[in-house]
Amino acid sequence: MSNFLNNQNWRYATKKFDATKKVSAEDLNTLKEAIRLSSSSYGLQPYKVIIVENPELRAQLQPAAWGQSQIVEASHLFIFANETNVGDDAIDAFLNTISVERETPLEALAGYGDFMKSKISTLEPAIKNTWASKQTYLALGNLLNAAAELKIDVTPMEGFVPAQVNEILGLDKLNLNASLIATVGYRHEDDTTQFYKKVRKSQEDLFITL
Repeated sequence: MSNFLNNQNWRYATKKFDATKKVSAEDLNTLKEAIRLSSSSYGLQPYKVIIVENPELRAQLQPAAWGQSQIVEASHLFIFANETNVGDDAIDAFLNTISVERETPLEALAGYGDFMKSKISTLEPAIKNTWASKQTYLALGNLLNAAAELKIDVTPMEGFVPAQVNEILGLDKLNLNASLIATVGYRHEDDTTQFYKKVRKSQEDLFITL
């Protein structure tokens, strides 16, 4: 079995973190870079990732996350927040970045920009926001995989009230919406969940070949 698959079998949704163990600055930077390199539609990455270290702020957020202990016990709290009004400005900024990084004239990217705008800017707000929030799941996947390589535990969470998290962090004012939460750190030795056998569908039940 490959090392990647071994790491996937090792990881699980940690229920109890060891609050005395902290992710090093070097490993944290690796996780941030893994998220930065995530795939996304058009490469736009229509989201921000808020890393909450402040214990007082995390204590405020805990009730909004159904009181889950991981919010305050984990080394770091990652909140993936999708942009709520992705439009022409975001696309133009992305094109400027492409132009600089690839040393390509903006004029040569005009057709691609018009195509993106025709597909994104014209969407109804609710549909656009759903699309943007889906991009955060791609970034979460990179975080999960990179953390497993480093033997760092991550618990992805949808169990929270986005409106409350938005209010506490002032995300509405930034045109952001909390889409996903991930607690990052190290499992506590008392977390019995780590010893459970991983249960997934078999390949026969999961895959359909046509």
